[in-house]
Amino acid sequence: ELAKFVHEDKVKPVIKRKTMPLTPDQQKSLIETALHVRDWAYTPYSHYNVGAALLTSSGKVYEGVNIENAAYSITMCAERVAVFKAVSEGEREFTALVVATDNGGTSCGSCRQVLAEFGVATRVIFVDGEGRITLDTTVEKLLPQAFSSEDLK
Repeated sequence: ELAKFVHEDKVKPVIKRKTMPLTPDQQKSLIETALHVRDWAYTPYSHYNVGAALLTSSGKVYEGVNIENAAYSITMCAERVAVFKAVSEGEREFTALVVATDNGGTSCGSCRQVLAEFGVATRVIFVDGEGRITLDTTVEKLLPQAFSSEDLK
């Protein structure tokens, strides 16, 4: 049984919390960052560059890009790169994520689930290659009834 390996003092789900406000300047900066880092994406197969800028509750921004692999299933999305960078540096609460693609495409299911692990109230903004907002939402709306630590009990 998985539950006996999970120590409650180490697993602190941040599933429900209030959506943090985002100032217009923060939003503009995150959009610019997500657009800029798209140039760093490694996409020799799809040529579909994605950039992400993740604002944590501490105020730090983590960038991510998609990284493809010839073995497609191990390709890593920009959103997860940004989240994993933040988590690896001790961050656990996110305020907002901006995702930039040419066409304003939204996150895959795996990225939505990873984001939900750290709080469904996180604001998620998708922009196209020109920086126009195509969707402004929350993780909760992107992934209703997300699988969480509560489902492991």
